[in-house]
Parts: sequence; structure tokens; C-alpha cells
Amino acid sequence: MYKCIIMAGGKGTRFWPVSTKKKPKQYISLVTENSLLEETIFRLSGIVDKGSLYVCTIQEQLQLAIKNGAGVVSEREVIVEPEGRNTAPCIFLSLLKLLKDGHSEDSVVAVLPSDHIILNKEGFTTTLKKAGELSQKENKIVTIGIKATSPHTGYGYIKRGNSLGEGFFVESFKEKPDFETAKSYQESGEYFWNAGIFIAPISTLLEEFKKHGPEYFQLKDEILENIDRPEKLIQTYQKLPKDSIDYAIMEKSSEVAVMEAEFDWNDLGAWDAISDVLEERDGNYLVSQKSFRQIEASGNIVFSPDKKVSLIGVKDLVVVVEGD
Repeated sequence: MYKCIIMAGGKGTRFWPVSTKKKPKQYISLVTENSLLEETIFRLSGIVDKGSLYVCTIQEQLQLAIKNGAGVVSEREVIVEPEGRNTAPCIFLSLLKLLKDGHSEDSVVAVLPSDHIILNKEGFTTTLKKAGELSQKENKIVTIGIKATSPHTGYGYIKRGNSLGEGFFVESFKEKPDFETAKSYQESGEYFWNAGIFIAPISTLLEEFKKHGPEYFQLKDEILENIDRPEKLIQTYQKLPKDSIDYAIMEKSSEVAVMEAEFDWNDLGAWDAISDVLEERDGNYLVSQKSFRQIEASGNIVFSPDKKVSLIGVKDLVVVVEGD
């Protein structure tokens, strides 16, 4: 059983006009009746110790995080960033919060985004358990790699190295490639999509921050002192670099392994990704649909929770009905 940090401080730009800065996509129901954050929490049942599942977000989204906490996350388990500063500060703050709450540095923690679609819960559970076992045995940060099924240019990639138990050493991380490079990655069979999910002992992560991100670690005591008081923490927090965890730690560390996912995965980067995770209905893809009619219309993605939509003779549109 693990500790868990769910990162939920997104800006809400990708699914406008339904998703906004005040209510980003992790708080929206896009594939099931539950929000993406709720689905993430449900997926972790049976993996995470009771009282050990934390959600990290910004002050403006505190109440949304509690409301979408699936009855598991109370205000105590919401870690509040004074401001959004990318994933490295978010994760460093969260690790220190776990220590402040009395969790051991020997505990294994799973860190993952709040807004991905994973339908195979059994495969997800199996993969995370294997990754946790590998991380403890080898004292590594184990990241989850998704088998590249297309030359996707919107994802970062992980190149695997030699075998390590049921996983592999990480040879290198690659930024989002152009199409030809992505095609070569896929054809080689040596690359995974980077899902942004990783598992490690808390002590291992903190040691890598100390080694590769000293500018974070030198502020450790100041952060711990004010960790539950965002209004006092902000001046210290603003000294942390606005770096992603990949840039700050993963790409520099020699203690990273990758394990192939035994589950489906989609990060729902934009409206058009909906068609990858929903079944076609009447030739179209319907999200939160109250009433829909079509005449010679196909391939459209329609989001309309409370109003009827009719389409005539159109193809491949995204139709979003929100508010007025």
C-alpha cells in the first residue's frame, strides 16, 4: 500500500469553453458521470493507504478539489500551492507535506496527474504494484511508460535501456518530437510515451532533489515551517524555479527506471482526443448528451449536458454547448 500525490492544479485552457481557469478539466465529467479527478481517485482504491491520498492544487481550486474528492479527500489531504509553478515545486512541496504529516521517508509514493483517462483499472493496479516493488528493491524512481502505438508528436518519450527486473533502466528522456522523429521512435520499439506517472520511496525522491535541485533543497526548512499557511509560504515558494519534474530531476538522474504500462492511457490533450475513448453513437461521439438528432452528420464530437443538439449535413465538428 502506497502514499499518493495527485497533481490537480491545471489552468483549464484545453477544453474551453467548458474548462476554464476557475474550473479546469480535472473537475469536469468528460467520459463518465464522474469528474476526471474523481475517476483518478477511484482508480487508486486498493493501492493507497487510508488517509494517505493527497491532492495538490492552488488556493483558487481548494473547494473544487474537496468537492471532487470522492469522499476520500478532505481539506486535510489537500496540499495548497501558494501559486502554480510547474510540477517540480508542486511535487517537492507535496513530499514535504507528507513528512510533516508523519509519513516515513521509507514510504513508497505514487505521483500522477489528475486528468488522464485510464479505463483498465485492473491493469493499472497491477502495473503500479509492480513499479512499487521494483522501486523499493532497486531504490529507483520508476516511471510508467506507455507503448507508443502511433508517431504522436504531442507526447514526450522515454528511451529504454538495459533490463532491470520487470522494467528497464532509462537511457534518456526525449522532448516532444516532430513527425519523422516520432515515427522512428515508434518503429524502433525502444521508446515509450511518457505518462507523467512515477513511483519511488520518498527518501529517493528527496535525495535526487538534493543532488540535482539544490535550489529546492536549501529552502526545505523554510517550506516546512509554513507549509500549512499558504499566505506566509508564498515568498519562499516564489524562490523555487518554475521547472517540470522531468527537467529538474528525471532527465538528470541516474536513478530512474521505466516499466511498461499494462493499461490503456489517454491524456485528453484537446477535444479531438475524445473520439479515442468514447464509443461511436449514431456515427458521432456524444459527451454528457441530453438529446441529439442528426441527418447525414458524422464524426462530430458533441458536448451538451442540458440542451438538445441537432446536426444536419456536417462532419468532423466539435460542438460545445455551455451556459447560454
